[in-house]
Amino acid sequence: MPLSTERQDSVGLAMNALLDSARRIVIKIGSSLLCGTGEEPLRRNWLKTLCADAASLRRENKDVIIVSSGAIALGLRALRLSGKEFTLQENQAAAAVGQARLAEAYADILAEQGLVAAQILLTLDDTENRQRYLNARATVRKLVALGTIPVVNENDTVATGDVCFGDNDRLAARVADMMEADLLLLLSDVDGLYSADPTGDPNAAHVDLVSAISPEIEAMAHGPSSKIGRGGMIAKIAAAHIATAAGCEVAIANGRGDHPIAALCLGARATRFSARLAPAAARKRWISGILNPRGTLVVDEGAACALREGKSLLPVGVCRVNGQFGCGEAIVISNLKGHELARGLVGYSAADAAKIAGRRSTDIQSVLGFRGRDEMVHRDDLTLTDKAATAWTF
Repeated sequence: MPLSTERQDSVGLAMNALLDSARRIVIKIGSSLLCGTGEEPLRRNWLKTLCADAASLRRENKDVIIVSSGAIALGLRALRLSGKEFTLQENQAAAAVGQARLAEAYADILAEQGLVAAQILLTLDDTENRQRYLNARATVRKLVALGTIPVVNENDTVATGDVCFGDNDRLAARVADMMEADLLLLLSDVDGLYSADPTGDPNAAHVDLVSAISPEIEAMAHGPSSKIGRGGMIAKIAAAHIATAAGCEVAIANGRGDHPIAALCLGARATRFSARLAPAAARKRWISGILNPRGTLVVDEGAACALREGKSLLPVGVCRVNGQFGCGEAIVISNLKGHELARGLVGYSAADAAKIAGRRSTDIQSVLGFRGRDEMVHRDDLTLTDKAATAWTF
């Protein structure tokens, strides 16, 4: 079903405008949508319609990233484990079995649409540790650039209670933040936020738009509506907090029916959470506000000019490296007079940065013994600060 189908009302127009304007979209799929009952452990026919929607978005030259739940639920059924509570080891074993089945299903169904699926397994540490964060982001960026659809899941086979997301809503929000997505679609078995639990209160009113997440909005949340999922509205509000702060619009919608994304354009009900900044602007503001940079890269005039033109900082333009920092940590970029020009997240440790300073990117492998990034600081990871009027004078 094409996404360009004629819209029917203002809700459809609003969602279609969001989808039209978004260049990068993260779609989160809940376990209750993927997992069937009885002889149908996976709702394969439904998944085909979801992947058809994703393919339509790709044909419009949009980047699509899927964050998919369901691995544990599928694994439990494959292993014939039943009951209300499972041990950590049982859940991890189920995840190992279910991840294989989930990856196979996505690969087969997306291939029918002429698309290549890629599996990405993340833990909380992968988004908290700066080096692993940058590595994960670089991998997903490359996969998207190659035209694939990355399918992300929490690595439940190794994640434990104190180092896990706990639900894929928050994981999806972290992925949206990491990838500077414009829109995060949280597809579940509910069609958005209500003023009260609609299953128990006939007077509960649907909330179409949330411009700011206030304590009143948070009070409307309630726990999981499904026995399969681990999230619920509380997790979705938390995810919206993360994503909107990163400049990403968020929509919570019911995905039970076929072609759930196309249905949004036709007026299917959803709750939209507004972002106040564009993703790139939100990220740049965060970088510029870093209070404790770990070191300084002193650059020559040519590199300073390149920065002003919006380019990345290459090793050849670095004259000196000061301080002790690891890959992915925040640093200051200054000119030879000591004036601060920019702040950013560096792609190398201080020791490696010192070795390749002043060298061309093509020399990195021979100097360090491995082929690292071409950029010392990528343009997406830096923002000009220009604190002094004379900062650009050498």
